[in-house]
Amino acid sequence: MAKILTIDMSREEWLRERQKGIGGSDASAILGFNPWKSPFELYIEKTSDQVQKIDNEAIHWGNVLEDVVAEEFTRRAGKKVRRRNQMFVHPEHDFMIANIDRDVVGERALLECKTTNAFAADQWEGDQIPPAYMCQVQHYMAVLDYEKAYIAVLIGGQKFVWKEIKRDDEFIELMIEHEKNFWENHVLAGVPPEIDGSKSASE
Repeated sequence: MAKILTIDMSREEWLRERQKGIGGSDASAILGFNPWKSPFELYIEKTSDQVQKIDNEAIHWGNVLEDVVAEEFTRRAGKKVRRRNQMFVHPEHDFMIANIDRDVVGERALLECKTTNAFAADQWEGDQIPPAYMCQVQHYMAVLDYEKAYIAVLIGGQKFVWKEIKRDDEFIELMIEHEKNFWENHVLAGVPPEIDGSKSASE
């Protein structure tokens, strides 16, 4: 598996690298499960000469609290995790890339750390996981050939939840088919996907 070191990259350099492939957070936009981004907006991002720097309060605090979420997962789950300052590339589909939050030591597994507001608490009830995040971790498992993932979330700054997600090969096969079509028939071909009725596409 190809790896690109990211530890000494600037934010802009990292964003440039992400333009060269489809990452975990892109997968949900392609599959139509991303409430914030349409396939059309993703196409514009991947084909633009400019890198889009999105910096808002939610993203800022998500980055700041990533270490806190990872440490709390370690304490509650009893598992060790480690950073991987690398961008991974799928061995067969080189348009598929992955930037994971943490590796889980001693397992073929990764940890994805999230923060969200209290209004989204119902999306994490029971076995529920927001579909956009499910797409993201399945994409990561496909790239790294991992058998499972863990997702940990701090909700409203005062409730912590973590869950285990098994690899779903049937879903991954379908996802790769859609990602391949998006990359080859839209991004590389320079043909934008249809504009849907989403707020993202309208903007």
